[in-house]
Amino acid sequence: MAAKISYDDVEVGTHLPARTFPVTRATLVRYAGASGDFNPIHWNEKFAKEVGLPDVIAHGMFTMAEAIRVVTDWVGDPGAVVEYGVRFTKPVVVPDDERGATIEVSGKIAAKLDDRTVRVDLTAVSAGQKVLGMSRALVRLA
Repeated sequence: MAAKISYDDVEVGTHLPARTFPVTRATLVRYAGASGDFNPIHWNEKFAKEVGLPDVIAHGMFTMAEAIRVVTDWVGDPGAVVEYGVRFTKPVVVPDDERGATIEVSGKIAAKLDDRTVRVDLTAVSAGQKVLGMSRALVRLA
């Protein structure tokens, strides 16, 4: 695979297509199985509340992975992501109902760098609160 977006075709301030990702309790159970992270705060409401959380919360790494999909879908090649990091600012609270929660992610080109790379800054919001801070990816473009 190779990046489908050309470095010459983007400018600082270019917005990537925003996405909304649904998260249900079933999503968290599947992620726990795939990741091996069975911490009860991600599936047991009683336990989550006993430790001071408002309800079951999504795994931080799951939230981080959903957010970078905005970049990988846009660029067309997950291998084009050279570096990626976030700070976890708020949890994604996932109620036990048919709707669950959503993570709304947007991104924009914040800088054009050397070697045909760009810095993409991401914003991830759930229930009106920013759930990731300093969410940035370095991406090598075509």
